[in-house]
Amino acid sequence: MTVSDRIRIKDVRVLSDNHYLLKTTTFEYRRGNGEWQTQHRETYDRGNGAALLPYNLAQRTVVLVRQFRFPAYVNGYDGLMIEAAAGLLDNASPEARIRAEAEEETGYRLGTISKVFEAFMSPGAVTEKLHFFIAEYEPAMRVGSGGGLASEGEDIEVLELAIDEALTMIADGRIADAKTIMLLQYAALHIFK
Repeated sequence: MTVSDRIRIKDVRVLSDNHYLLKTTTFEYRRGNGEWQTQHRETYDRGNGAALLPYNLAQRTVVLVRQFRFPAYVNGYDGLMIEAAAGLLDNASPEARIRAEAEEETGYRLGTISKVFEAFMSPGAVTEKLHFFIAEYEPAMRVGSGGGLASEGEDIEVLELAIDEALTMIADGRIADAKTIMLLQYAALHIFK
């Protein structure tokens, strides 16, 4: 039996389509004991995305970005978020989109990009699935200053950090972004062994 065999959608209403899509759905779900239960859920659909961690094995460094994130601010985070380069797919393939995002945000035009995994970041309310990538970088690959697109409200600072410093920043709370933590931990386990 699949999940599709255990769910009956009864009603879907759009609550907002202002920036992304927020819906409320009423459905019946067949529980493990066979009993049908009516449930109500809101889902926020902002599309799928991709994230990338550039690394330099010889220098033992990674490239991250620092920027303002309003949702984190209103939830009590009074600092700029340190993150891996990332963006929504906007109908592009994950690899094509993350190449463009990496260049826009970090200024690096990367060579080989490797996909390492996919994950749902907040599956209880958000439909987004992220595609996670890594790519080796060299200083000569920097073709611009990065910084993002001002027209999209981006004001991004590019950071080149030693991997050990980045891992310390997770432990002390200076890096609090889940996608970045996941990529840095992947790098610690599989790249900078």
